[in-house]
Amino acid sequence: MRKEERASLFRERLLSRMQAVGMSRSELARQCQVDRSTIAQLLNKDDVRLPNAHLAAECASSLQVSTDWLLGLSERSETSAGLLSTACEITDAVRTPSDNQILAWHREAAGYKIRHVPATFPDILKTEAVLSFEYAQFLDKTPEQASSAMHETLQWLHAPGSDYEICISTHMIKSLIHGEGYWDGLSLEARQEQIQHLVCSCRDLYPSLRVYLCDNKKVYSSPITVFGHFLAVVYIGRYYLVFRETRQIQALTQHFDHLVREADIDARSVSGAIAEMAKHAWGEFCLVDG
Repeated sequence: MRKEERASLFRERLLSRMQAVGMSRSELARQCQVDRSTIAQLLNKDDVRLPNAHLAAECASSLQVSTDWLLGLSERSETSAGLLSTACEITDAVRTPSDNQILAWHREAAGYKIRHVPATFPDILKTEAVLSFEYAQFLDKTPEQASSAMHETLQWLHAPGSDYEICISTHMIKSLIHGEGYWDGLSLEARQEQIQHLVCSCRDLYPSLRVYLCDNKKVYSSPITVFGHFLAVVYIGRYYLVFRETRQIQALTQHFDHLVREADIDARSVSGAIAEMAKHAWGEFCLVDG
């Protein structure tokens, strides 16, 4: 960019930001500790001079934008601290306000694909018995609250245009069937009901809902959700890490798509595959049509 072009861009951005925040030339001069005539020169269309580094930084600081943006070196106007804040924020993962926030993210992502890797199973595919089992000892959320949030999210899934992809660990399915590990203590009846619900949901909601089974020994993922192209969330326990930067969202999207490509069982076959796992363990138990 030639000096004249950069000076013109600096002038345009300086003036637009002053107007946006309602700051006069006199006020900007006062905050930058310069004469009003100095600011007038910066805004003079016939003057092609650029400010020195100190004055450019003072203008940027007073107007709460980045110096690089004022000088045409960046298209992002946020300061470094602002960029870090928007790049990754931390949100509480308790009943208030996390479930309301999750529902808001779903509404915000209406019409876009949602990619999800749950910690166990996604709440939208859990039975009431499993929710009660999981949240019975949970301090921040009651089973009733979890169930209410699940039904609200499920309504979104049934809405026209919904597009939901989920990757679940095959090991988690087998553990549920056998009542081992995380599912130790959940009754056989509850586990059979959950498996039947999972099989029917994967079958009946396809293709709006597409579930894949992955082998954690081959590919691993932390619990994540990617809402369209504008938001991605990583669940770490008490908190969500929320990403809004394009490159970060693209990276997590590519990570999820890699899970799908490496999945042992694809969405078309998943309901039958889960049913076969259960029948192998339980015998001739009616799953698909029960």
